[in-house]
Amino acid sequence: MGKAGKALKQVLESYNISQNRLAVTMGLARSNIHRWVNESRDPVAEAVLDIRKALGQINPQASVDFIRLYLDDLEEKLEE
Repeated sequence: MGKAGKALKQVLESYNISQNRLAVTMGLARSNIHRWVNESRDPVAEAVLDIRKALGQINPQASVDFIRLYLDDLEEKLEE
């Protein structure tokens, strides 16, 4: 559990984006973002796309990095 959460946490920290700002942009409660970042719950595939879209509104490069980190992690897992 937590592949998207790890990528999201790294991007939020790297780009100094608060969980609250992402939650407001996505129209969600901050607790949802908190669960993803702390890897207690994985976002569903549709939410990953919504995260990408919201990050793109806040900082387009953060969106690119989120997807890159998420997919790179998945590629490593598939190679194992």
